Amino acid sequence: MKDDLTNVSVINRTIVIAVWSVIALSSAVTAQPASTKPETRPLPAANQPAQPDERYRIGPGDVLDIRIFNRPNLSRDAVRVEGSGMIRMPLIEGEIQAACKTEGELAKEIAGRYLKYYRNPQVDVFVKEYNAREVALIGAVSEQGRYQMRRRMRLLELLTYAKGTTEKAGQTINIVRAGGPELCVRADDSTANNGAFISLRLNDTLRGEEKANPYVQSGDIVTIPEADQIYVVGNVYSPKAIPLKEPITVSRAIAIAGGALRDSRTDRVRIVRQRPGAAQAEIFVNLSAIAHKRADDVLLQPNDIVEVQESTGKSLIRSLLGAVAPSVSQFPIRVIP
Repeated sequence: MKDDLTNVSVINRTIVIAVWSVIALSSAVTAQPASTKPETRPLPAANQPAQPDERYRIGPGDVLDIRIFNRPNLSRDAVRVEGSGMIRMPLIEGEIQAACKTEGELAKEIAGRYLKYYRNPQVDVFVKEYNAREVALIGAVSEQGRYQMRRRMRLLELLTYAKGTTEKAGQTINIVRAGGPELCVRADDSTANNGAFISLRLNDTLRGEEKANPYVQSGDIVTIPEADQIYVVGNVYSPKAIPLKEPITVSRAIAIAGGALRDSRTDRVRIVRQRPGAAQAEIFVNLSAIAHKRADDVLLQPNDIVEVQESTGKSLIRSLLGAVAPSVSQFPIRVIP
């Protein structure tokens, strides 16, 4: 009997120890994080950023090649899109909306119309001539001209195709947007063709800042004005016109022109300043005094003429505009097909 009680006691102790072990293990598991690795889940499609559709969309004036497999009598080599954006095809009643569609979308539309007559028609559409999206780029750019775009294009990319700006470019870039009806404006398109004069900072555009790098539109005239200029003439190594892209002092302007020659009269450099509606003014400066901080280095203004005279005092100012600042109208207009 005593042995039986002893055995029962041992069994009870074993059960108690097992129960406490289970409780302790459960507590330890609960206290630990569910996983030491971050859970990876695919981003829901609705939260994915929308990629801009850069495909070219057919517009009025474009010329299309439309090929229908094994149906040469229906294929067309040159179908011009009307101003309303419509085209016509054999056997199809009424007009077909071509504008605002991609080549593939229009091919699918035409194939659907021919299902009435043929089983599984195969249609291909190609843009033969791009006339819908033409913009003009003029001013201080390397290659002025009219540019026909085969897809949506931002302003900076257009400048790249024109091989960038010239050294005469100023600080602004202007877009003249004529306005008028636009067939393919989307509801979410913030660049709708409402007609405007848009002025942007050229440096911001060249850095690709979004607000200064809009999409260009058909009919846009993009102009990069030349910077205001100053002219350094006379007894210097390299007389020239200097674009006034940033503040320039008289001593710096002369340095840009290569500096004064040996027989120059540096104690009496003349600045001829043009004043609208008034007679021109003359300012004389002493380069030596400026160099030794005994006189102010005069800040130049647009169209100032800095003349460094010979020691004899002979004036060398000549007609400048024809020599160093040719008219923009002399540049050829480049037509890019």
